[in-house]
Amino acid sequence: MTIRFKQVIVILKVTVTLFALVISSCAPREPNTAIQNMITPLAPTSAPAPTSGRPQYQPGELVDYIAQNGDNLPALAKRFNTSVEEIRAANPIIPSDATTMPVGLPMKIPIYYLPLWGTEYQSLPDHAFVNGPAQIGFNTSAFVASTNGWLRDYQTYAGGKRRTGAEMVDYVAVNYSVSPRLLLALLEYQTGALTQPEPPEEKYPLGFRRVFYDSPYLQLVIAANTLNNGYYGWRSGSLTQFELTDNSITRPDPWQNAGSVALQYYFSRLYAGNDYLASIGRDGLARTYETFFGNPWLDSSIVIPGSLQQPEMRFPFRAGHTWAFTSGPHTGWGAGEPFAALDFAPASDVSGCFTVSRDLYATSMTDGLVVRSDVDGVVIDLDKDGDERTGWVVFYLHTATDSRITVGTEVKAGDPIGYPSCEGGSSTGTHVHIARKYNGEWILATGPLAFNLENWIAKGGDEEREGTLARGAQTIVACECSDFRTRVQSETP
Repeated sequence: MTIRFKQVIVILKVTVTLFALVISSCAPREPNTAIQNMITPLAPTSAPAPTSGRPQYQPGELVDYIAQNGDNLPALAKRFNTSVEEIRAANPIIPSDATTMPVGLPMKIPIYYLPLWGTEYQSLPDHAFVNGPAQIGFNTSAFVASTNGWLRDYQTYAGGKRRTGAEMVDYVAVNYSVSPRLLLALLEYQTGALTQPEPPEEKYPLGFRRVFYDSPYLQLVIAANTLNNGYYGWRSGSLTQFELTDNSITRPDPWQNAGSVALQYYFSRLYAGNDYLASIGRDGLARTYETFFGNPWLDSSIVIPGSLQQPEMRFPFRAGHTWAFTSGPHTGWGAGEPFAALDFAPASDVSGCFTVSRDLYATSMTDGLVVRSDVDGVVIDLDKDGDERTGWVVFYLHTATDSRITVGTEVKAGDPIGYPSCEGGSSTGTHVHIARKYNGEWILATGPLAFNLENWIAKGGDEEREGTLARGAQTIVACECSDFRTRVQSETP
């Protein structure tokens, strides 16, 4: 990294600190839960959001841009319809090994105009989207208990056990790593969950008409999955346009942030025209969120810092053992984006789901503390603060109940954590699924922060689950066939 780039980061940090001191007297207010003060703009509202006022730029015209949370050059290039090379030429300060841009970095970006850009209005900051540091201290159960809506007394069966409405929200928030506040705001905006005593009569309360998904819990699962598809599609640069329900096309404004695009994509699945514009505007979901939880933009939290680097990680199996690389980048949890996970399976003559021998256990990829361990996954917290919403964590899925490591165990890299299996989620064969998060945000398995396992670097293919691991001139190809092309050996002692 160049000295000048480091100095810019330091200056930006000081500026942010001073700004935080200035606004400390107007930090986000405590949510006002008095029912008479609640506003319930049941969706959709009548005031549409403004559409884009951007001019029709000349090809390659340099425009000003201030780096936002999680920005990286490949995604910026796709959003502005340009190339990484052109961005670098216009910003020589950026080092060749840059991963994420420091928030607040002034940039010049060559833009190539595309029609149908959407609103410039930003409805939700990224830190209010993810289940990260900004959610620490929020008690979903206590908050819901203070309201008079139907969610307060609601109960459902989710994840193998009976849960209250608040526990349902937390369960979805943890698995998808989406803010519980955001999920509550959506439930209120679309169903009056916090202010209306009676649950909605609609069969599909959030509007997702999918067979068998007609309960508030399963509707919330679809909602969280859809939100993640939008958020991480924008983060990766793969989502630059989408259709509304009337088949019209919209393109998010290139200056947008991931949290706002996630809401745009979410409501595009449900509405069109003025109904869509109203939902993503100031009097839509954003107003409901602020009414209950304060103005999220007053919090200057940063989820993804500039120049983020993955800590050293080893393969999730024993040194000297050879496993198959069975799936390239695919969803960390749910379906579709975020493509944050890779799969590995032990060598075997048996296909499908089988019990492995006792020496074929999965191992910890790093030192850390086990903060979650159940059928929904094992989470190892690298900073050992006991909270998976902060810093780096590694997520494992499909570990067998038998001999699965317990919460509170401190591990070293290479220690056993459990046995690969088909338990948890959907699986057609025994394997272990690994993913990473930083400050609650899923880290994509490929791209500027690609998985690096013993210097093997992950790269995605043309389709989900396709991909390679490369180290120097060596390349391993992902395939569920587990043939010789997929085999890789852990060499770290």
